[in-house]
Amino acid sequence: MTTMTEETMCPTLTAADRCDACGAQAYVRVDLESGQLMFCAHHGRKYSAKLNEVAVSIVDETQTLAK
Repeated sequence: MTTMTEETMCPTLTAADRCDACGAQAYVRVDLESGQLMFCAHHGRKYSAKLNEVAVSIVDETQTLAK
């Protein structure tokens, strides 16, 4: 599995991309063998352990959120 960060690529998610779990703005895109899922920062963290096991690649743009 490949995890892409701000250092390795430009942001690819936009405000139009929505979380598959709750509909909030997506900051995490997960590419699977069977397709693609998008998650908000909350659900990306919640499911990260399992997603890391099954993902082909993960684009995590949560670093763009203000702290």
